[in-house]
Amino acid sequence: MWTGTLRRAAALLGALFLAGACTEGSSNAPITSPSFAASSSSLPHINNTSLPIPVTISADFSAYDCSNNPGPRITFSGGSFLGGYGVEMTFTNNMKGTHTYTDGHTVDVTVMPADEQIVIPKQPVLGGAGGNPFIWVQFVGANGAALSDEIFVGRCVQGAGWHVTQSAVTTASAYATFTVTGCENSPGPYINFTSGVTMAGMSARIIFRNNDNPVGGPHEADVTRNVTVIPAGLNLTFPKQPVLGGVGGNPWIFAGFTDADGTELGEPTLLGRCEQLSKVLS
Repeated sequence: MWTGTLRRAAALLGALFLAGACTEGSSNAPITSPSFAASSSSLPHINNTSLPIPVTISADFSAYDCSNNPGPRITFSGGSFLGGYGVEMTFTNNMKGTHTYTDGHTVDVTVMPADEQIVIPKQPVLGGAGGNPFIWVQFVGANGAALSDEIFVGRCVQGAGWHVTQSAVTTASAYATFTVTGCENSPGPYINFTSGVTMAGMSARIIFRNNDNPVGGPHEADVTRNVTVIPAGLNLTFPKQPVLGGVGGNPWIFAGFTDADGTELGEPTLLGRCEQLSKVLS
């Protein structure tokens, strides 16, 4: 069940792939006002500026040149696999006043499938700590906040190669816009749906230390270097497909974001009534 206030934002990104499965449901949750009422966009839309996106990072390291000057050199490469997200749309002909509805037909739409891969290009890293340091890695967000614990990789002279797998959660700014092309009784309404995300970004912080004290203990000559895992501002877009409401008549239409498993994220938005939306957009 969804509760909350209307999220407002205008969208700037491209089109996304959709694939839906239908279920029946009902709600007495508070409903927001139509999503285009106070927007610069002429299209009804939903927006989430901090949509959580799970990530699994698979990274490979190799080390060479463990000399004191200019210090160890390592390479970093691999891939990150995104958890995906979706949109849930609800169609109802039974509103109680302007704040609740008593039944609804729900369509769960996969926007970005799970395991969308972003390749991490091979990147050289110059340690600068000198000697034969111990090497750690920690994944951080675009703002530098830690998204994982520090992970011990190995020591420079052991550097034939290491592999690290780590799960984390990043965020993205996501939007979806909707157009109504028909409100026929059966099997309508017909809706076109476009969506996009801009990733907040993620980096791997490579840490070189000249001793192997536990995390939190004293260290000497710590040197850190950041390498890109997910570029900040990366836009992901997919082809557009139509969505079929399946209730007929002139239903009220609501939409909100979900994770890849269909769990609701954020709050619902009332897009409007089918006929209202088709006239506004005609």
